[in-house]
Amino acid sequence: MRNPLPSLLPLALLAFLYVGCQPPDPAETADIRSPKWEKISLDFGGPSSAEMAEDNPFLHYRLDVRFYHDDRVFTVPGYYAADGNAGETSADTGSVWRVNFRPDEEGLWRWEADFRRGDRIAVSEDPGAGERLSLTGQEGTIFVDPPAEGERGRLMRTHPRYLQWAESKDFFLKGGADSPENLLAFKDFDGTYRHSNDFRDGESKTEGLHHFTAHEKDWREGDLTWQDGKGKGLVGGLNYLAQKGINSVYMLTMNINGDGKDVWPYTSHEERYRFDCSKLDQWEAVFDYMDDELGMMLHLVMQETENETLLDGGDTGPERSIYFRELVARFGHHRAVTWNMGEENGPNSWSETGAQTNEQQAAGAAWFAKNDPYQGYVVVHTHPNEEEFAKIYTPLLGNDDFDGLSLQIGNPAQVHEVTRKWLALTADAGAPWIMTLDEIGPWYRGLDPDDRAPHNNQDSVRALSLWGNLMAGGAGAEWYFGAFSPHNDLGMEDWRSRDRAWTWTAHAINFFGEHVPFAEMEAADELTREGDFCLAKRGEFYLVYLPFGGIGSIDLTDAGPEDTFEVLWFDPANGGALQTSDLLSLQGGGLHDLDLPPGAADWTDRKDWAVIIRRESES
Repeated sequence: MRNPLPSLLPLALLAFLYVGCQPPDPAETADIRSPKWEKISLDFGGPSSAEMAEDNPFLHYRLDVRFYHDDRVFTVPGYYAADGNAGETSADTGSVWRVNFRPDEEGLWRWEADFRRGDRIAVSEDPGAGERLSLTGQEGTIFVDPPAEGERGRLMRTHPRYLQWAESKDFFLKGGADSPENLLAFKDFDGTYRHSNDFRDGESKTEGLHHFTAHEKDWREGDLTWQDGKGKGLVGGLNYLAQKGINSVYMLTMNINGDGKDVWPYTSHEERYRFDCSKLDQWEAVFDYMDDELGMMLHLVMQETENETLLDGGDTGPERSIYFRELVARFGHHRAVTWNMGEENGPNSWSETGAQTNEQQAAGAAWFAKNDPYQGYVVVHTHPNEEEFAKIYTPLLGNDDFDGLSLQIGNPAQVHEVTRKWLALTADAGAPWIMTLDEIGPWYRGLDPDDRAPHNNQDSVRALSLWGNLMAGGAGAEWYFGAFSPHNDLGMEDWRSRDRAWTWTAHAINFFGEHVPFAEMEAADELTREGDFCLAKRGEFYLVYLPFGGIGSIDLTDAGPEDTFEVLWFDPANGGALQTSDLLSLQGGGLHDLDLPPGAADWTDRKDWAVIIRRESES
C-alpha cells in the first residue's frame, strides 16, 4: 500500500498558506466598534482656539466628516468643542473639534474629515472653499454591530400621517409636555441668565431661572449630573415625566427678546456668531439622557414670534445658517428630533415685531432639507386662530420640505375639525403633512392643574383635544399650561401639578399602540352618530369615540352580513384592560346602536368612552 503522507503534504501546505493569507476580520481591526444606532463622538486634534478668538472658530473654520458605507456617502457637520470636556470644565478654549454620528447600517464604515479655514466658510455652500487643514485622527474605520436588544432606531417619515421607528417599525404617537417653553432656562446650565424682566402684559411671568426643586426627589443615584452634582432638579423632572409615560418635551432653543428672554446657544444674548461650548455640552448631556435613558423626543423650537426676524431680518442668511448648523451638528444625530421653525410663526395682528414671509419660512425648511444629514422632522408652529393661520400657511401647501404643522388651537372644541381639514388640504396638495396638537387655548388657561377640580377643564381637553386629534388621524399632543394658571407656561416648576393629565395622556397613547392599527385607518365620522368620532379600516376594524358618553352607533354596511364583529370598550380616563358590555358582538351589513357602556346606569352617563368594533378574524 502506498504511503499517503507525501501526497497530503502539499495540501496541508496550501491550507496553511490559504489561512495565512485570509484578510483580517474588519470587526477586529476597526478603530471603533459600536452597535447600530448608538451615538459615536469623534474628537479631532486641531488648531487651538477660543470662543472669543479673533479668528472665530465657529465662522471661519468648517469641519465636515464624510462617512462611507458600501456606495453611500454620509456627510455630517462638526463643531468646535473647546477642550473636549467643556460641560464639566466650563472651558471656552482648547483644540478639540468634534462630530457626532449615529450609524444606521451594520458593517464596516470609513470616515474622512474635511477641515477647512476661510473667511465665513462655515456658511459657504462651496464644498471646496478655503484652505484645507490637517487634523489628528483625520481618517479611520468603524465596525457597526447589530442593534442592542429593544433598540427602536430613529424616527423616520415613512407614512403620510405618522412617524415610524426605523428599527422596530412601530408607529409613533406623541404625548408630551409643552410647558415650560423655556425649559432650558435652568440655573445649572452655564451662561444662562434673563436679559430683561420686562414682560408683556397678558403673557406668562416668572421669577428667576428654573430650579425644578420639587423634582430633585425624582433623581436617582447614578443618574446624570455634571460639575459635582448639578442638574438633579431637571433630570428628576424628566424622570418623572418618563415614568408617567410622556414621550416628548417642547423647548425653545432661542428666546432673545421673546417671552422668557433667558434661552440662547450663544456666548451672550447680544451675540450671533459665537456659541457657548460648555452650555451646549450640558444641553447635549441632558438630550443624551432623554434619548438613551428615557426614550423621549426632543421638540426643539428655534424661535418665537417676537424674534422671528431677529436673525438676518427673517432670511436664511449667515446668522440663521450658522445657528441652524450648530444645532444640527450638536443635536441632529438624536433618535427623535422635531425641528420646529418657530413658535406662532408668520404675520399676526398683535405682535409688535416683524414676521417672516412665506418665502422666508420656505427658505428655512429648505436649509434643513439640504443640510441636515439625518433628515429630521421639520414643522412650523401655528397661530391659535384657524382662520388667521389658514391665510399664513395655505401658500405653503405642497411644500414637501415641511413634514407637518405644530398646531396651536385656541378653542379645544375645534381640534378634531381643524386636524381633519389640514390633513386633507395637505394630502390634496400632493405633500401630506403630519398634524400634532402642540398648544391649546385659550392662551391664559391652557390645560388646568389637577387642583382646580371641580372646575377643572381636563376631562373636556382629553375628549375634545387629545382624542379629537387622534381620532382625526392626528399624531398626538403636547400640553401647554396657560399664562395665568398655577405653574404657568414660563413659571412651571413642578410637572406633578398635572399628574392626572399625564396619566390619561399615556392611557391614550398606549391604547392606540397596543390595540389599534391606526396607521391603516382613516377618519370616518360619517359612520357614527353626529358629535362622535370614528376611525375605520372599513370592513375590518372600527374605533368609535364617544366624547360625552351616551349611546353611540356604527355603520357596518361595508362589511358583509356574514361577518361577525366583537365589541370591546376602553375607559380613556382610567385606562386598564379592554372591557365588555351586554352587547358582545355585531353583524356586518347595517347600522347598529352600541348600547350602554360598561357600568353605565342609563344613557345620561356623560363619561367619555372608546369602542373597538373588530371583525372576529382580526382579533
